Amino acid sequence: MALIVKKFGGSSVATPEKIMAVAKRVLQEKHPEDRIVVVVSAMGDTTDDLISLAEAVTDKTYGREMDMLLATGEQISISLLAMAFAKLGHEAVSMTGFQAGITTNEVFNKAKITGIAPEKVLAELNAGKIVVVAGFQGITKAGDITTLGRGGSDTTAVAVAAGLKADHCEIYTDVDGIYSSDPRVVSDARRMKEITYNEMLELARLGAGVMHPRSVELGKHYGMPIHVRSTFTHEQGTFIREEYTMEEKEFVIRGVTHDTNVAKIAVLGVPNRPGIAYKIFSALAKANIDVDMIVQSIRVADKDIIDMVFTIAQGDVARARSILEKINQEISFGGLTIDENVAKVSVVGAGMLGNPGIAAATFGALADASINIEVISTSEISISCLIEAGKVKQAVNSIHNRFFPAN
Repeated sequence: MALIVKKFGGSSVATPEKIMAVAKRVLQEKHPEDRIVVVVSAMGDTTDDLISLAEAVTDKTYGREMDMLLATGEQISISLLAMAFAKLGHEAVSMTGFQAGITTNEVFNKAKITGIAPEKVLAELNAGKIVVVAGFQGITKAGDITTLGRGGSDTTAVAVAAGLKADHCEIYTDVDGIYSSDPRVVSDARRMKEITYNEMLELARLGAGVMHPRSVELGKHYGMPIHVRSTFTHEQGTFIREEYTMEEKEFVIRGVTHDTNVAKIAVLGVPNRPGIAYKIFSALAKANIDVDMIVQSIRVADKDIIDMVFTIAQGDVARARSILEKINQEISFGGLTIDENVAKVSVVGAGMLGNPGIAAATFGALADASINIEVISTSEISISCLIEAGKVKQAVNSIHNRFFPAN
């Protein structure tokens, strides 16, 4: 007897026919004594449609009310899927994030799960029912509905699996696993049989859209094995786990990823004195704006003035501009430039720790493609380069060919 959490994304439940196909698949794969939780996203483009409705009413951002609106998308999916199971002869019950016991912090639109009390889910499972849980949402201690940000249903699934101490968590998508790069960009990208939590976390953080970074963090924290596989085939996909169990170490680099949702901000002529960097970045952090690729350089040494360059998500540009303009009234820096015509390309692999020359090979691949590097950022298992947005496909292919040469 196994307890399994299965997550299906929006494309997998985009139509009534696809919802019925998901229900049939779950029942076909279910052993008689298995206990199954199914986590689903909103149908197809429902979330985008709801955002468009809000934008038709107002151009202002209302965090709480937007979450109240967006959470309805998943309620449609869970109720329809529960009905599909019932039509096929198996008892099922749908639950919102609140009903499933998922609590979050109070950051609307980007909430983080802070706890899960799955007693109600467990009771329904013990009664022999399939439980269908709304992904992407939770509730604060004050009782306000929150959403977890794009891809948040992955996080819901792993959190529920951890809370229930499930045997494993299956993430069903429109691709059949984790690839060495986006197959839509790199035609000969290779599917991996398995990947470590740390490598997957870096890939997700740096732009690989197949998994939400927070879901991988939760998987690592609770030691929850995650199986990423296709909704449309029965083939084995990619396992995300702590260590390799198969011979999957032939490549030093595990993946090449890219992110076009990037903006470069340059704060120019900043006084070079203690506390200035803290004032800038603490203000951005307070507004829940994630900052990456920070570079500080001496601009005019004899005048003790520096430049600060960093990247943020394009959706945060307007708020960041407003914050920085207010800070300028206090510290009087020389200027502010924002460039949204940039993209980030990255290589990821735990194997680079003991292999010198990975950075040189990455930069060489970009040089061979005549692509200029604007900013460089590194971690123990990744190297990221900021480049011109229009050259991202060329850059990804050049780097991928360097580390994954065709047979």
